Amino acid sequence: MARTARGSTQEREKKRICSVCGSDSFYEDPRRGESICTSCGCVAEDHIMDHGPEWRAFTTEERNARARTGAPMTLTIADKGLATAISWTNRDAAGRSIKGSRRAEIYRMRKWQIRSWAHGSKQTNLRQAMSEMDRLTSQLGVPRKTKETAAHIYRKALDKRLVRGRTIEGVVAASIYLSCRIHRIPRQLDEVVNQSKIKRRELGNCVRLILRYVDVHVPLPSARDLIPRISSDLGFQGKTIKTATDIISQARREGITVGKDPGGIAAASLYIAGILEDDRRTQREIAEASNVTEVTVRNRYKDLVRSLGITMR
Repeated sequence: MARTARGSTQEREKKRICSVCGSDSFYEDPRRGESICTSCGCVAEDHIMDHGPEWRAFTTEERNARARTGAPMTLTIADKGLATAISWTNRDAAGRSIKGSRRAEIYRMRKWQIRSWAHGSKQTNLRQAMSEMDRLTSQLGVPRKTKETAAHIYRKALDKRLVRGRTIEGVVAASIYLSCRIHRIPRQLDEVVNQSKIKRRELGNCVRLILRYVDVHVPLPSARDLIPRISSDLGFQGKTIKTATDIISQARREGITVGKDPGGIAAASLYIAGILEDDRRTQREIAEASNVTEVTVRNRYKDLVRSLGITMR
């Protein structure tokens, strides 16, 4: 019995269950040092240890001046942000000028440090790839989290030796495109091609290569992910966007979207929704915002209207 009670107590402390209502949801108040149950308001703990710094700061400048740590580790830098650099100012930590007898020694140390950065083909490849990734993600407006995932995918492809015989720009662009699909960022293949230095065929080959050999789960592209961006560019009303989303959902249940370009499905759905909600846009305007042709918009429009039985006004 004692062993059972001891095990249940350890399990209870691990799960953090409220002793009054049995809830496992708690709110920690750092100012009071209390852990409060969000269901019944019971104070489960009133002496929480503060793991933060021992100093206080009231402005950003004061916080940066007192901080004793650097920037966090990131995959978007070739050395993951862990390397240090010898400054070119020829001044010591106190700001005093370094004597001439020491400058030659520090110059040699700085030179060998720079050489050590570029040591090995992998490091050189990563430096070029991360520089290109910075440029391309900035042009596409990709969030930081998506950029981190793209850097992780590229590093996996580099470890698998998939960059050999292919351009660094192609593998970088493919990594960014797949990362956008993972995070549901509305970026089409043509958008990545327009901002990169490669052709569509090369980008498609790199995407298929990564999907085949790199262990990464990438969801299928969906037309619903493109609706917010296209509708924002064209200024559609909220009811039009909702109708277009419902059309896509219904088409997906009927299996109409299989094998079709998501951009064409999204464009046709917005065109139909604009007619139904009296919020019309021309086929040319929708085609330009969706990066598809007017012929594609008309063909997908006819397929959706015929298959879903939509009565147009």
